[in-house]
Amino acid sequence: MSTLLPFARQARPVAETRRTTSSDKFISIEGIARRYPAPGGKQTTIFENLWLPVRRGEFVCMIGHSGCGKTTVLNILAGLEAPSEGVVIVDGQAIAGTSLDRAVIFQGHALLPWRSVLGNVAYAVSSRWRKAKRAEVEARARKAIATVGLAGSEHKRPSELSGGMKQRVGIARALSIEPKILLMDEPFSALDALTRGTLQDEVRRICVETGQTVFMITHDVDEAIYLADRIVLMTNGPEAKVAEIVENPLPKDRDRTQLHHAPGYYALRNHLIDFLVTRSRTLRDAMPEGYDPMHPPVVRPSLSEADAAAITAEKPALRA
Repeated sequence: MSTLLPFARQARPVAETRRTTSSDKFISIEGIARRYPAPGGKQTTIFENLWLPVRRGEFVCMIGHSGCGKTTVLNILAGLEAPSEGVVIVDGQAIAGTSLDRAVIFQGHALLPWRSVLGNVAYAVSSRWRKAKRAEVEARARKAIATVGLAGSEHKRPSELSGGMKQRVGIARALSIEPKILLMDEPFSALDALTRGTLQDEVRRICVETGQTVFMITHDVDEAIYLADRIVLMTNGPEAKVAEIVENPLPKDRDRTQLHHAPGYYALRNHLIDFLVTRSRTLRDAMPEGYDPMHPPVVRPSLSEADAAAITAEKPALRA
């Protein structure tokens, strides 16, 4: 609540540097960089000096143009790549390789075609709990399948499923292992608009109900606004940086059909689009005066007086 009240009182854009205490950091990205060999013995720096804290139970989206290293950041979080510099700490432990504590959902569902829906999810469960009996594995798998709305489809094979259903199986498989962190790399981008919206609803419901910590990459501004608690904006690559972290002022309880009526919605959306269209290109080489990469500025876009009054009046909703 305390992070949202100042937003409601401002009449102009606000950018502040707020230090996150160590107790707030469930994920702590500390000064990571990723560099690759280039011709002539040189190196290409995709991003560098990237610092980002993520709180437990928080849904964070990262937005930026292609080439800024978003997927590379996610791969480092997953343990699929190692940073050239820096370290990532999760729940007090530095990441060193992959772990079932961190589940990844990619654009492609990557299901095993010879296994049923139940078989695909059960395979993940048995990998997590290797000594579990068959009945327990199946029960856990069925619970995850029901969570994503696929109860009754347990014995279908991937070839019998639509694209949206396949992605649901991928989400169920990730949730079934009860990860500490859910990592998503544009998981809905290949789906039609209706299916994408339905799955966004499912993911948001699941994450809010379970308190899941999520780090997600997206190019879709509206998707980020609907899903995220905070939105991380990256400058263009190479040598990309975190330009700012935008607090989402919308209440936790969000209705997709009414989202555009929510106070602050258009201020937030315009701020994100303005960044992607213009500022992401200029900030890479000229960061604002006083910019501290260890503590990227927390930004709350400007509100109209009517929106500010409406948010102030909705304190109980924001606290929920």
